[in-house]
Amino acid sequence: MKTVWMAVLALSSAGLAFMLIRHKLPAGWFTRFGTHLVLAAMAIYALNFSGWITGWYIPLNPATIGAVMLLGLPGIGLIAGLQWILSS
Repeated sequence: MKTVWMAVLALSSAGLAFMLIRHKLPAGWFTRFGTHLVLAAMAIYALNFSGWITGWYIPLNPATIGAVMLLGLPGIGLIAGLQWILSS
């Protein structure tokens, strides 16, 4: 079963690489992506250590940073809401 998942991962990675090479990305894409990534991580970090929400901690991991990067500040609300639902 592990071999099947590894094959799926390899094929999907190859397909993604092919699509990225075949379709040109717009100029400045990497810069915008990096800026959003850093700003999302800084927002979560600032929220965790500012004391605005006591008793809550939003972990800094790829899933939470990705959610905040894609959704913006409502992504923080989404993560906090999920934590609240799962903890109760």
